[in-house]
Amino acid sequence: MKKILSIENLTVLGIILGVIAGIYIPDLMLNLKIIGDVFLNLLKMIVIPLIFVSIFMSIASLSSSDDLKNMGIKAFLYYVSTTALAVLTGIIITNIIQFDVSDISRSEEAIKVNHFTWESFINNLIPSNIFQSFAEGKAIHVIIFSILFAIAVVGLANRKKEIIVGFFDGANDAFLKIARWIIALSPIGVFALIGYVVADKGIGVIISLWQYVVVVLIGIFIHAVINLGLIAYIVGKVNPFKYFKQVREALLIAFSTCSSSATLPVSLEVATEKAKVDKKVAGFVLPLGATVNMDGTALYEAVAAVFIASVYGIELSLFQQIIVFITATLAAIGAASIPSAGLVTMTLVFSAVGLPLEGIALIIAVDRFLDMFRTATNVWGDLIGAKVVARFMNK
Repeated sequence: MKKILSIENLTVLGIILGVIAGIYIPDLMLNLKIIGDVFLNLLKMIVIPLIFVSIFMSIASLSSSDDLKNMGIKAFLYYVSTTALAVLTGIIITNIIQFDVSDISRSEEAIKVNHFTWESFINNLIPSNIFQSFAEGKAIHVIIFSILFAIAVVGLANRKKEIIVGFFDGANDAFLKIARWIIALSPIGVFALIGYVVADKGIGVIISLWQYVVVVLIGIFIHAVINLGLIAYIVGKVNPFKYFKQVREALLIAFSTCSSSATLPVSLEVATEKAKVDKKVAGFVLPLGATVNMDGTALYEAVAAVFIASVYGIELSLFQQIIVFITATLAAIGAASIPSAGLVTMTLVFSAVGLPLEGIALIIAVDRFLDMFRTATNVWGDLIGAKVVARFMNK
């Protein structure tokens, strides 16, 4: 009975009931949005402290700087490779499945968003005031500062080092305990979040753009199940189905919240406690992945580029599709410190091949719905990355 009433099963039930309630009692679910907001805020409350202490402890407990270098290089290569593979999958799918856009009207709504530039990325990468970065929840700043702080502490005399590391070791355990309390509220939180989305957006919008939605979902399914599944099995030497069962709670939270960062406390919990991923690796790879790894988003933007090109009667050449591949891959990784990263990176991809930015207004109606699937894919990629890196670090 206890297994049937587990948090994972109750969370699944919460998602199903949320969809049903959003369809049949939308007014009530709109009013219950506050419950979902409270749950989301609780998750966000613990994220930044958890990122800081997790990365600090993972580095401070390493035996040498070579271990940090090896782990960082492996994590970076994994994230770049899987993001590129996701974009390639999206482009291949859109070339196989042709869009019929005869019934879709073009959008003339202007999209106002700051364009991505590498100059702004570099300027936003280094915090000028780390306390302000903590207050504003800028994860990339916290990651950089925690890495520098941990390296500095490692170089201290043993007596001083032991005091600092002992304090943060206890803080890490305390933050994880708070995270477990919040996770216990998952069924109620996801019920309110999913119910609000369905009540607010309705299913009519999804039906009108069904081709686009279906192609994105097919691409995400192929990447999550086949691409990442094979990487887990061949490179990570782990059964992807068994691993999915161990970490599924994090994927359900990612699906409900549409936030990799907000899901991080759950990801760390299930990876270390249920999947037995090395704490040093999980504490470094998962916070980094939650910030820079956007497989699902990159794939989504590649499909969006081809779809909008079809709507506006623009045929993308092979060269232009290569440009989409390069820009979507680089932007997905490079826009971590840019506000509204998904929208910004989409404008970058569109601008690179001369697509009208007004097209974003056409697909933005289903963005929240698709965001649930692509965020779950992002988190699944992070969790597999932790397992892959852990395997090679153990070697």
